[in-house]
Amino acid sequence: MIGDPGYMTTSRLEAFSDGVFAIAFTLLVLEFRPPATNIGLASYLTSLWPSLLAYSISFLLIGLIWANHHSMFVHIRRVDRLLLFLNTMLLADVAFMPFPTQLLARALSLHADVPTAAAFYGLVITIGGLLFNGIWLYAIQRSSLINEKTPERYVHQVKRGFLIGPVSYGLATVLAFVAPTVALVCYAILILYFWLPPRGEASATSG
Repeated sequence: MIGDPGYMTTSRLEAFSDGVFAIAFTLLVLEFRPPATNIGLASYLTSLWPSLLAYSISFLLIGLIWANHHSMFVHIRRVDRLLLFLNTMLLADVAFMPFPTQLLARALSLHADVPTAAAFYGLVITIGGLLFNGIWLYAIQRSSLINEKTPERYVHQVKRGFLIGPVSYGLATVLAFVAPTVALVCYAILILYFWLPPRGEASATSG
C-alpha cells in the first residue's frame, strides 16, 4: 500500500488464497480415471470406494478451511509481512492435501500401511490447524490488523474454537497408529462438526 509500506489490504491475499483453494479442489478429482471399457463398470465403480472416501473427506476439509478463512478475514482489515507469511504456509498445507489424500486412498485400496497413511493424513490436517491458529492469534495480538467493529468477546470465542481443531486432529492422528479406521471416522466427524458456524458469528459480522 503506497504511503504505508508495512501494511496492505486483504484483497490481494484473499484473491490469491481463493486461487490456491480452487486449484487444491481441482487436484483432488484428478485421481479418478474412467476405465478403458465399460465392461465390468459396476465392479470398477465399487472398487473406487477408497478414493471416493478419501476424496469426500478432503473436499469437505478444504471447503471447511476456505469457509473459515473467509470468515476470519471478515474481521482482519489489513495484513503485514508476517501475516502474509503465515497465510502462505497455510496455503502450502492446503495445496499439499491431494498428496496425503492419494496415499490414503491407495493404502485403503491395497490394505497396506493404512495406519501410516491415516496418521500422515492426520498430521497434515493438524499442521494446517496450527497454521490457521497462528494467523488468528497473530492478528488479534496486533490490534491494528483487526476490524475495530469486531467485538472483543467474539475475538476470544473464535480463539477458543480454533484451538480445538489441531488438538482434536492431533489426538485422532495418534489414534491412527493403533486404530486407523476409528481415526478416519474421527476425522470425518470433526470436519462435519467444524462446519457448524461459531456461535455469535451472525451478530459479529452484522453492521
